Amino acid sequence: MNYVDTHAHLYKEYYPNDFHEVLHRAVEAKVTQVILPCVNSQSIPDIMEAVSQYPNHLFPLIGIHPSDITSDYKQELSFLKSFLNNPEVVGVGEVGLDLYHNREFLKEQEEAFETQLQWALEYQFPLSIHIRNAYDEAFAILKQYKNRGLKGVLHCFSGGIQEARWAIDFGFKLGIGGVVTFKKNKLEMIVKEIGLEHVVLETDAPFLAPDPFRGKQNESAYIPLIAERIASIFEIPVEEVMRVTTLNAWSVFERLRP
Repeated sequence: MNYVDTHAHLYKEYYPNDFHEVLHRAVEAKVTQVILPCVNSQSIPDIMEAVSQYPNHLFPLIGIHPSDITSDYKQELSFLKSFLNNPEVVGVGEVGLDLYHNREFLKEQEEAFETQLQWALEYQFPLSIHIRNAYDEAFAILKQYKNRGLKGVLHCFSGGIQEARWAIDFGFKLGIGGVVTFKKNKLEMIVKEIGLEHVVLETDAPFLAPDPFRGKQNESAYIPLIAERIASIFEIPVEEVMRVTTLNAWSVFERLRP
């Protein structure tokens, strides 16, 4: 069994000079499946090119990042939806709400989020959900879809224990990345309390590299560093973290299951 990186922007837009080397290092580190989130329509050519080159290792999502939503979001969504029938696509994402910088397009973000939740139901796809400074607003929307068959990952989970419990109650996994390796992080306590059965691993590469590479370019090959930190939290072998988190990822993104 190998690792799954459930969220990494591993394509030429972010790795214009070393894409192939980064992918090869990931495979050497036993990170053999990497899920590629879409942030907007401009991402699609690079994502699909990457997937075509490594179809057994890279798996695309389709969606619009909340920070990319403006007043003309409906046109963008219409274009993106046309890719959902592509047989290579394994889910909808990354979607959600982001109010970190401002609330200017909150209404548009909420409407786009609901539209893409409906895509997930229509196509029976899992979700990769991005929430930043907007947990109350996001869960107010998600409550309307509870017990309707949605499943997915709260990518780069940044909430507290209450938000973690909400997510689990909704049937979502928590995406845990490099932040769990940082000093004085709150994720350690949350991960330990909720249990490994609710965790999937991610890098969000090229962002949020784990220690000792914090502040540098992240890559999927660093997943074992995240796994090692989680193994130390639970005082279990890292191989068990690999096994459980990979099975968790396959339970969400079923098309990755061998």
